[in-house]
Amino acid sequence: MKTDDTAARRHWMSVLARASADDMRRCLADCPPLPDHVTLRGPETGLVMTRGRAGGGGAAFNLGEMTVTRCTVRSGGQIGHAYVAGRDGGHAELAARIDAALQDPALHDALHRNVVARLAQEQAAARAEAARRAAATRVQFFTMATMR
Repeated sequence: MKTDDTAARRHWMSVLARASADDMRRCLADCPPLPDHVTLRGPETGLVMTRGRAGGGGAAFNLGEMTVTRCTVRSGGQIGHAYVAGRDGGHAELAARIDAALQDPALHDALHRNVVARLAQEQAAARAEAARRAAATRVQFFTMATMR
């Protein structure tokens, strides 16, 4: 797999992991049906250790554990993987099926346009809305100091 392909796959797997299973199903309604698949592993639920960094760039430390569900499927000649937060095995399996289908050149464009791009746009809008609401509560300490 080329570096560009790896970055593109990393992006769509990230989008699928953040989306809900219902959102993925809604977007799949406008796509051709996903090919049949064979489950190779999972869905399995377990814990992973999350890491943090002091100040965002300092020394790493163990932040805590997080529940994750993983699944691996084979669809045609492609193997799809998914790791999603939480215990929803259906979400992990659907994300793995979409990952495998996105690797198929015949299905890639339709799935990318109708599922990945749409979900990425919705996620970006949700992040922008959360940032807008948080910015409304921001305190300007410099301004307060000059008001005395």
